[in-house]
Amino acid sequence: MSHKKNKPFGLIVLSLGVCLALPASAASSVTLTHVHGLSYSADGKQIFVPSHHGIAVYSGGKWSKAAGPEHDYMGFSSTKQFFYSSGHPAPDSGLVNPFGLIKSGDGGRTWQKLGLEGEADFHLLATSYGTNAVYVFTHAPNSRMSKPGIYSTVNDGFSWKRAEGKGLEGSPLNLAVHPSNNRIVAAGTKTGLFLSTDGGDNFKRLASGEQILAAFFDLDGKQLWFSSYGSKPALTRLDWSGGKKTVIDLPPLTQDAVAYIAQNPANRNEYAVATFERNVYLTKDQGKTWTQIANQGQTL
Repeated sequence: MSHKKNKPFGLIVLSLGVCLALPASAASSVTLTHVHGLSYSADGKQIFVPSHHGIAVYSGGKWSKAAGPEHDYMGFSSTKQFFYSSGHPAPDSGLVNPFGLIKSGDGGRTWQKLGLEGEADFHLLATSYGTNAVYVFTHAPNSRMSKPGIYSTVNDGFSWKRAEGKGLEGSPLNLAVHPSNNRIVAAGTKTGLFLSTDGGDNFKRLASGEQILAAFFDLDGKQLWFSSYGSKPALTRLDWSGGKKTVIDLPPLTQDAVAYIAQNPANRNEYAVATFERNVYLTKDQGKTWTQIANQGQTL
């Protein structure tokens, strides 16, 4: 199942994938048909790229497919301990569509239902790496969410809190949650980057003038990375408390931009980015140099 999100430069957000209940396969058989997330394992040895034909795993310079059900995961996000996701069940799985909120503690092999099954498909979902708080944006009400907006849960969906969203201009295109203080949340919109320190009730603008395509808090919580596209794609690192901005040199991207950003928990100078056109790059020096590991969905 493919899901699209319009971008001003004609890009397509690609659908989050499925993880196949098969042994690890050769890299030549791993294709990133769609991408809807990017995460490192807690030990930093694996990168997970949820794709339409399985959660692709990059480890030791090689690609494979992770074991697990062939679901269409949407809004995939990880914490130190868990994967969280929404989305749609694999054909013939017998599960209700859509999932609502689900959680895995074993790398996607098995999933636990956390509510809103058959009601909600959260394409926009973000987690706090160290606290397991989950933020979502819903375009439509459901049995737990009385109106559209940003909601958060700190107890795996047992209860949800709606954020007032004051000061936020436009609907969020992405969310990022601080790794240790789950009251701090960033939201990117068509008009800029906004930050809240009170759980999304009140936002202040951090950057303006361009549509924000991706946002990510460093695991130490001090730096906020964000992707944008004006006349060309851009990636910026912001000291959100002090205001200092650093522009990161990107590899050559043609009618493309960064859609997802992740940091290696074990080697925090290493980052991965995935683009809307299914290119994946690694940097081990905070963006000074890049190595491409997938080219338009073809794994390298």
